[in-house]
Amino acid sequence: MSKPTSIKTSEETRDRLRVLAQERGVTITELVEALASRELTDAEREQRALEAARELGIDYTEQVQQAGQNAWEKIRAHQGGAAA
Repeated sequence: MSKPTSIKTSEETRDRLRVLAQERGVTITELVEALASRELTDAEREQRALEAARELGIDYTEQVQQAGQNAWEKIRAHQGGAAA
């Protein structure tokens, strides 16, 4: 088992995590672990884009890469994340 640690956050975020965890019937730790494992790193996202382009028979050019990055920025903006 991993060594426990703590994460500093605002009380508002802690309270929201507590509600989300309760609604799902898990602990805050389990919720945070699930959220973290679900999110892709930039490197993982890039690897998946390469694999998807290969499967679709698309050359993964800088232009295709930029179009994909622009699409992710728009998606995040609509989800309330980092603005595009």
